Amino acid sequence: MFLRRKSKTVRGVGYSYWHLCRTVRTARGPRQQVVASLGKLSGEELAGLRGGWDDLAELLRGEPPAPQPRTASLPGFAPGEPVAPQWEQADLRGLRVERSRDFGESYLALSLWHRLGLDRLLAELLTAGRESIAWAHIAAVLTVARFCGQPSELGVAEHWFESTALDDLLGVGHDQINDDRLYRGLDRLAAHKDKLCAHLMERYRQWFGVRFEFLLYDVTSTYLEGEAEGNPQAQRGYSRDQRPGNKQVCIGLVCTPEGLPLSFEVFAGNRSDVTTVEDIVRSMETKYGQAERVWVMDRGMVSESNLAFLRARRARYLVGTPKSWLRAHEQNLLEERDWQQAQHGLEVRLVEHPGGEPGERYVLCRSGARAEKERAMLRRQSERLTEELRKVDAWLSRRPQADLETVGRRIGRHFGKYPAAAAIIVAEVVSDAQGRAAGLRVYSRLEAGQRAHRQKGAYLLRTNCEETDPALLWRWYIQLTQAEAAFRTAKSDLGMRRVFHQKEDRVQAHILVCFLALALWRTLEQWMQAKGLGSCARQLIKEVASIKSVDVIVPVQRSGLRTELRLRVVTTPEPAAAQLLAHLGLRLPQGSRLVDHVVPKTGS
Repeated sequence: MFLRRKSKTVRGVGYSYWHLCRTVRTARGPRQQVVASLGKLSGEELAGLRGGWDDLAELLRGEPPAPQPRTASLPGFAPGEPVAPQWEQADLRGLRVERSRDFGESYLALSLWHRLGLDRLLAELLTAGRESIAWAHIAAVLTVARFCGQPSELGVAEHWFESTALDDLLGVGHDQINDDRLYRGLDRLAAHKDKLCAHLMERYRQWFGVRFEFLLYDVTSTYLEGEAEGNPQAQRGYSRDQRPGNKQVCIGLVCTPEGLPLSFEVFAGNRSDVTTVEDIVRSMETKYGQAERVWVMDRGMVSESNLAFLRARRARYLVGTPKSWLRAHEQNLLEERDWQQAQHGLEVRLVEHPGGEPGERYVLCRSGARAEKERAMLRRQSERLTEELRKVDAWLSRRPQADLETVGRRIGRHFGKYPAAAAIIVAEVVSDAQGRAAGLRVYSRLEAGQRAHRQKGAYLLRTNCEETDPALLWRWYIQLTQAEAAFRTAKSDLGMRRVFHQKEDRVQAHILVCFLALALWRTLEQWMQAKGLGSCARQLIKEVASIKSVDVIVPVQRSGLRTELRLRVVTTPEPAAAQLLAHLGLRLPQGSRLVDHVVPKTGS
């Protein structure tokens, strides 16, 4: 990097401005790129160097720019006493850049944190004691770190925090952040889960006009490192992370159709999805009252007892049904009347179901693309299962002494690997006169194959809602993809997958921090949509991640002694990032901020 001066004359008076630049390679050869504007380094306007940093403080506070005079809200950004103009002779040959730190991601996350009012809420909830740093700031560090994809508190304390500009943004020195303080912050935060959820719900209402008539519910799991001996919720069960050897916990998430997280519950890792419904419904009703909400859930949550429970509480539901229910509608699938197109390639129709509850409706859905995909999967499974059975047949020809029980176990393992194909393929063991296995006879069930062919791409929805438009009911149901997307974001982008904590309360606190980070993420997506910027938060975060905070060290001469000015600047964003930030109304600090005024050095 190097310093470049820009001069201009206004009404006969000359002005000089300084830019921090770098050389970059382009298709047209080397080009100079402005990294940051430093303003006037001569010292005549040191008092005015803070202007943009004061705006930043107000922005992070979640308020519009205040009229002059401004008062900053963040430590380290307050203007303090006016600084008299100082003129210094700079030695640009000794110019250097130090302490380059990530600014963009942390700034964006902290802006969302303040705009959601979580800073003020936690300042009230986490009462101050004799600690040197407020617990509300610790909560902000934990959540911002999770938003930026940091997987552990230990990593945050040892290297991540120091690599960011959060010390400036929060007024917290990097020497004040350690793993013990972060762990204790988790303990304090966990006690306020319900109040945090209620606060977010109200902010969603204020910001986006969200209504809570529809609640999406889904369950996932996340695995633990270690045995977690003292944690009764850490159990082995069905692992969605493909880690059956690890203990895990299950997480039930309630969110809005927009994907905004409302609440969550942590369950034992061996808990089946269907047994969690009553607990989550009671929890939501305890917090927000009993109302005729519509609960949208997939077929893994559905049981007759769960639906009876919802009906008894005057709740409405829209749920998927087991595949076996389609057998009652094979004739309906063949008929070509009363079908309505819900979207391109997907048709729906209202149907009656034998033995259905009074007031219930059923929506039969068939998707051409889904049918093609499922049939291709069935073909692949059938081919692989048939090939495995051929190998068993060849093995029997070489081992005529094999007993029927041994052969049956071997065949059973192959059928277990390909359950879809197992429904239509039959393997009969042929025995010799001595009762020993001599070969296999493999064939397909014609009727089962025809039934499977008809049912591919089809599924059945069940509801007690009064709505009679099947296309609308389908659109309500398909909103479940938002809950699934929320889990994917939490696991892949926010580091919820793979928990290092062992104690039950720490695991719960870890998931709470991931929940808060998810709230920031989904809020950003809603904010982007409202501004016409699409909904890909991941791309915006990637764009702003290139923005850095750097210290520019300018050597000066004073009274024959070599001294230095340390100026803190935020680098100029790339055009794409600048445009995105402008659309969102987020302003970066302009100019520089004097960090260390004059630091004498020994020697000449």
